[in-house]
Amino acid sequence: MSQRLRIVIGIGVLLVLVAAVLGVEALRRLSAEPTLVPGSIPIYLDGKLVAGFVPDDLAALEQVSFVDAEEGKTQEGWLLRDVLLLHVKASKLKPETRILVTSSSRDKSAALSWAEVDDPANWVMFDLSGRGTLKLVSVLERLDVRDEWVQDVDSIEVTSP
Repeated sequence: MSQRLRIVIGIGVLLVLVAAVLGVEALRRLSAEPTLVPGSIPIYLDGKLVAGFVPDDLAALEQVSFVDAEEGKTQEGWLLRDVLLLHVKASKLKPETRILVTSSSRDKSAALSWAEVDDPANWVMFDLSGRGTLKLVSVLERLDVRDEWVQDVDSIEVTSP
């Protein structure tokens, strides 16, 4: 066997090893759940953690506002629709997709469909509370008064139909 053939075989073996290591690493990254920073609100898609965010992450989103009917106060924040679309592909969200926003500390939750969340006229949005936590507010009948809002949101679950 000539010296040149041995070098070509050696380079070929090295390339195969590098490709195998890179392939295994890519598969590992795809299957790994994201790591959340303390205080993050996790987003689950069909039971699997896909992302998390803190209120500061929403600064890049467009702020919206409406005046609540109960007290006439302006509620200002970010549409839940925009927050979800940052982390969940639009193709995964069908009109009947169920979105559950939960506050475990308040033992409260709100179940909405993607059709409701996606409709800008419903103003389904997060507003910052006085304590810096997020509250879910809306003009929807079941979320239009303070007692119905989900304050101190700590989890979002998206479930496909």
